[in-house]
Amino acid sequence: MKDYSKGTSGLTVGLDLGDKQSWVTVLDAEGNKLESCPVATTSAGLQRFFGRLSPCRVALETGTHAGWAARLLRSLGHEVIVANSRKLRLIYENPRKGDQVDSDYLARLGRVDPQLLSPVQVRSEQVQADWTLLEARRRLVEARTGLVNSCRGAVKKTGRRLPGCSTASFARKARPEIPEELREALEPLLETVAELSRRIQKMDKLVQGKCERDYPQTGVLMQIRGVGPVTALAFVLRLERAGRFAKSRQVGPFLGLAPRRCQSGGRDPELRISKAGDRVLRCLLVSCAHYILGPFGEDCDLRRQGLQLMERKGGGKKAKKVAVVAVARKLAVLMHHLWATGEVYEPLHNAQQQKAA
Repeated sequence: MKDYSKGTSGLTVGLDLGDKQSWVTVLDAEGNKLESCPVATTSAGLQRFFGRLSPCRVALETGTHAGWAARLLRSLGHEVIVANSRKLRLIYENPRKGDQVDSDYLARLGRVDPQLLSPVQVRSEQVQADWTLLEARRRLVEARTGLVNSCRGAVKKTGRRLPGCSTASFARKARPEIPEELREALEPLLETVAELSRRIQKMDKLVQGKCERDYPQTGVLMQIRGVGPVTALAFVLRLERAGRFAKSRQVGPFLGLAPRRCQSGGRDPELRISKAGDRVLRCLLVSCAHYILGPFGEDCDLRRQGLQLMERKGGGKKAKKVAVVAVARKLAVLMHHLWATGEVYEPLHNAQQQKAA
């Protein structure tokens, strides 16, 4: 490990984070490679290496260790750029890809123009801890759904069907309908489903309490019928602050709900949504859109616009998918607008304005 004097300036460091070992490349102001070596992916390892450097620019990719590593390096006085790994084709499509090569590319891109790295914002430590609550709840819901589907599939193989019901009440309503020859095999699954439902209910109360206690701005978002505590909290945690976007319309592309574009010459085809950004929040917004367009959705601007789009597209499943995504995007824009302005939600605001005009 070379000894850099504290007076050294203009350094750029590329850090390719691995699970146990990371690779570091150090460039000087002219782009000459000063050092390239592995470091342990631990707090002590990173502190030992970066603590001897004067404040410099560090470029690293998104990943499991990116959050805590970025916060640690910033506490040491360094400028940290977290690159969006999905947009670095130069790295992930390199035929000679390797940890040392990746760190070298990160350092050189960070030295020339940080915007080439498509930098992303790293969550704060508190936000990361709160997000873990939503992630744990999501895993429980996925586990319960998988067990319910297994029970239904096993019964179908006997030529029968379990009654339609919500997953929360599945164990209670399905137990009397289980065939006798399958009861011994499926009873443990039903008990597990019931226990998961109880735990999910407890976590829902934790989410509700966190919204009321730590994130009161979620109350503004839950004015919209169909947006519950889980979606509201996920929205606030993912965006962190309303002032992050100058315009509410920027939220749709940020969450991957806007169409991709591949325009070249006179050709500009209509493509599917980009699916960039956080997948969990995008799925929650799509679920809210299904509710808004469903039989229990209230009459509002979002519902009217979605139904009009379905009619314009000719109806059918494909038209409904397009309408659901469009409503999810408009819902994200509306939620950000309410959060930024603190306005009272009016379900038919646009319709009333058009009628007055």
